[in-house]
Amino acid sequence: VQLQASGGGLVQPGSSLRLACVTSESLKNLNSIGWFRQAPGKEREEVVCIHISDGRTYYVDSVKGRFSVDRDIAKNTVYLQMDSLEPEDTAVYYCAHDRKLSNWPMRREVCVPSEYDSWGQGTQVTVSS
Repeated sequence: VQLQASGGGLVQPGSSLRLACVTSESLKNLNSIGWFRQAPGKEREEVVCIHISDGRTYYVDSVKGRFSVDRDIAKNTVYLQMDSLEPEDTAVYYCAHDRKLSNWPMRREVCVPSEYDSWGQGTQVTVSS
């Protein structure tokens, strides 16, 4: 499966952005989609993961209450709504697919970059005043 992330940009602190991840295959055939980010000089880290069929999610603590993930099956798209953005959210954001059916239910241990098989190119999010 191929994935394409878009929607990044330069925004001020407190602003919102919505990222989109479009997949080349029907979401109905996919397992889990994750959003990850990588800031300069740092390792890639998880943001949120969603199991497509049951909608279960895992959010990293730093984004709980500010970010939300959703899927549009008809559009083969997974969205990441980011509100109350902070400078610390500045990073390249990636979406990825985990094909392993054994990684169920969605939980912290399977929402990590090493569990994800297919990656899209990233989209830059910069939060700065």
